[in-house]
Amino acid sequence: MGVEPVPHWPGRMIGSVYVRSTSARGPEEQAVFVHGLAGSATNWTDLMNELKDTVTGHAIDLPGAGFSPAPADGDYTVAAHARAVTDLLEQTGPAHLFGNSLGGAISVRVAAARPDLVRSLTLVSPALPDLLPRYGPARVAAAAVPKLGEWVASRLRLLPAEQRVNASLTMVWANAGAVHPIRLRDAIEEVRRRDDLPYSGDAMVGSARGIVAEYFRWGDDNLWRQAAKVQAPTLIVHGRHDRLVRPAMAAKAYRTFPQVRLVLLPTAGHVAMMEMPQVVAAEARRLISETRLGNAPLRS
Repeated sequence: MGVEPVPHWPGRMIGSVYVRSTSARGPEEQAVFVHGLAGSATNWTDLMNELKDTVTGHAIDLPGAGFSPAPADGDYTVAAHARAVTDLLEQTGPAHLFGNSLGGAISVRVAAARPDLVRSLTLVSPALPDLLPRYGPARVAAAAVPKLGEWVASRLRLLPAEQRVNASLTMVWANAGAVHPIRLRDAIEEVRRRDDLPYSGDAMVGSARGIVAEYFRWGDDNLWRQAAKVQAPTLIVHGRHDRLVRPAMAAKAYRTFPQVRLVLLPTAGHVAMMEMPQVVAAEARRLISETRLGNAPLRS
């Protein structure tokens, strides 16, 4: 299936989270990447490779995900995840912030609260509140029901790792058959590793409950209100075959963010940065260049 993919970037603990970074001798400009629900820092490996000559990248494993330990207080809310991302940004200094799905929602909160730390914002299918969710988000909502979520998580762990990974890839990729065998193997091995962690189920259910809670938050703290406050130039990337976030939400995001460009990819699903990293990288480089020159994105 073509050229072998690049290895995942090395990582280390920074504070309370595990972070994978490109070369310490890379470009001066920094970037921070935030994954979605059930994801990890390795979701960004290929995009980080495409951008390694433009920015020095740092992909976080959110608390309880990837190689990050469970948070001491057991808090998996979007606000708690946003604090973890903010802590990392305070280590890197002002950076270009990338977020996918749940990571997109987290990144919106960070960008709205700490404009001093976010130079630009790239959101790939951000999970912003939608009261008419698709089938996938409805399953996430079920995980938020007390006791039901824990029961579902325990039952899922009885299924073979291969079956769970294939089901997940079918949901988030437009064409799961395009996943490189090495990446498929890595994903299966990661699921098996996490099955042995005592907190993995709590992390999944807790993070699912956190994003569902955002859908029903009103007032100035609502994510759409937060999006309207974002000062950073913003790029929204949305796949037309996204089975999780409705295209209508991409249009709403385009109307909401003050400085924004919307890119619709006709052959991508929910994780465009994994499906077509070269295309997403080209758009991100354009945004970073515009930000460097002080030119806000045009509505296009």
